[in-house]
Amino acid sequence: MKYYIIAGESSGDLHGATLIRSLKVLDTAARFVIVGGDRMREASGEEPLLHTSSMSFMGFVEVLANIRTVARNLKTVRQSVEAERPDALILIDFPGFNLKIAEHAKKHGIRVHYYISPKVWAWNEKRVNTIKRVVDRLYCILPFEVEFYKKWGMRVDYVGNPLLDAISAFEPDPDFRQTHNLRQDRPIIALLPGSRKMEIGRLLPLMARVSRMFPIHQFVIAGAPNFTAQDYRPYLDGEDIPVVFDATYDLLKNAEAAIVTSGTATLETALFRVPQVVVYKANPLSVAIARSVIKVRFISLVNLITDMLSVRELIQKDATPDAVADELHLLINDQAYRDNILENYDLLAEKVGEPGASARTAQLIVEDLRAEQK
Repeated sequence: MKYYIIAGESSGDLHGATLIRSLKVLDTAARFVIVGGDRMREASGEEPLLHTSSMSFMGFVEVLANIRTVARNLKTVRQSVEAERPDALILIDFPGFNLKIAEHAKKHGIRVHYYISPKVWAWNEKRVNTIKRVVDRLYCILPFEVEFYKKWGMRVDYVGNPLLDAISAFEPDPDFRQTHNLRQDRPIIALLPGSRKMEIGRLLPLMARVSRMFPIHQFVIAGAPNFTAQDYRPYLDGEDIPVVFDATYDLLKNAEAAIVTSGTATLETALFRVPQVVVYKANPLSVAIARSVIKVRFISLVNLITDMLSVRELIQKDATPDAVADELHLLINDQAYRDNILENYDLLAEKVGEPGASARTAQLIVEDLRAEQK
């Protein structure tokens, strides 16, 4: 069978890759068309029609500023989906783009599977009506989403969180520090500034300034796969901070604490049991619009899943070097404070469950397609 898989950002690329591997196990004749990144390219053996690096814009103002690129990408993918006519269109998160593709596919009789359901519970509940109309099967990865969609009369499948699959497959590098020329005698603070240029531009200078306040630590940046070390240099405010690529999990495994941009990385950091402070900055107008429509109390996945302030969030004007440094100082030096965060992580681990999300989702997709063909 032919699977057309679309992931518009780095985290979706990771989950798309694990899903592709699971589909190959169940369907040895599987063929793939992909819109994604390097991980999906490696897993499928196919070149992406579009790469995530040309697609990922976050925030109302940022999307408007790149509206021509977005429109061009939509046209390219719509034409491709129509020409390829896959047995299954599999959409991964990225709802602003993917729901438009779902509508187009539905008009052409192509079955639509949505993996990592859109976070409409956060800001636009009425979008559920669109999802009901254009999506055939919806796979949720957050436990509270099942009840939310049930309230709207939708049957969904809860498959667990795919990050657990990636983490369970991770094999630590025992020579991580040596491999990346890091000092053996200094504790590590991990910096995860995000995978979008906008995020890196706004948050990495802040992180670099914080690094000056911790002279006995070494700060290390987790590099996004679509960037190079040189791409980070303009944002380091003159600091010499190393960047490691394809080693985020090794970095977290070796870190004493972390400063993390809100997103999937907050959950990854928590699952590695690294105390963290969550930061976020965006265009002020985008944030003002978002705050007027968003209906949840928190922005980090850790806090959303535990439904409490498990880790500190510093957003917009609250994300200052002094505020981040104060929180980081507590994370490093206050044992009771660290222990409380680790207890919160225990609750998180209970809620997210066990690995196997990719295999469960692949099984449901293949079973659905085979039932359709009978």
